[in-house]
Amino acid sequence: MSAAQIRFFSLLRREVSRFWKIKRQTVGAPLLETFLYISVFGAALGSRIKELEGFDYVVFVVPGLIMMAWATNAFSNNSSSILQQKFQRAIDDQLSSPSSPLELLLAFSFGGFLRGMLVALLTFTASAILVGIPIEHPFVLLLALFLVGFFFAQLGVLVGVRAEQFDDVSFAQQFVLQPLIFLGGVFYSASLLPEPFETITHFNPVYYMIGTVRYGFLGFDEESVTLSLLGLLLATGALFALNLRLFRKGYRLRA
Repeated sequence: MSAAQIRFFSLLRREVSRFWKIKRQTVGAPLLETFLYISVFGAALGSRIKELEGFDYVVFVVPGLIMMAWATNAFSNNSSSILQQKFQRAIDDQLSSPSSPLELLLAFSFGGFLRGMLVALLTFTASAILVGIPIEHPFVLLLALFLVGFFFAQLGVLVGVRAEQFDDVSFAQQFVLQPLIFLGGVFYSASLLPEPFETITHFNPVYYMIGTVRYGFLGFDEESVTLSLLGLLLATGALFALNLRLFRKGYRLRA
């Protein structure tokens, strides 16, 4: 193993250890949230709506819940981790260490990515036990979830770098990220919305992410899956390039 690989895996192990020490928050809380969503929407709304686009309502909702779990956890892990290390000035030592900006960025990125993946897998397992869910297009599903996880990991890094206090992270999560996810079609099909809300939904980038994940699970699509994946790939690459540039400059990272 090369020196660069040793440095990267050491940094990544630190990130994984950080969130693993608070398992009740990183594992227990998301599982409880999934159970409540499935119970409330499955029992309450599912008993009234029955089917949506030819699927049981709760089955239609589950892919969005899995994507939401991966996205929010990848984002929150990275944004809070970077801001915390900025306050503790631990980030100064890392920037001055032999580790390159690329190694640091990848370690932060995959730390959040792995937390999101763990929660998403647990959410999928719990959902499969409670309601059962098919996987129609596994390759598309894996690609979509990978890109979604890496995109929101990068978004968390960007917010953490730019944030000056924890309120900045909370604002981004509560007033930007959560509304985009909830209004992106997790609990409904955009085709059922009246105008102008159906048109407005199509300007929400999360709508296309949820659509690709839902297609991977159910084989149902409202928009072009190929174009959605291509757009997500380009957006993720652009965000990664921006974060790498910020790390190389030490933007808002150095004292």
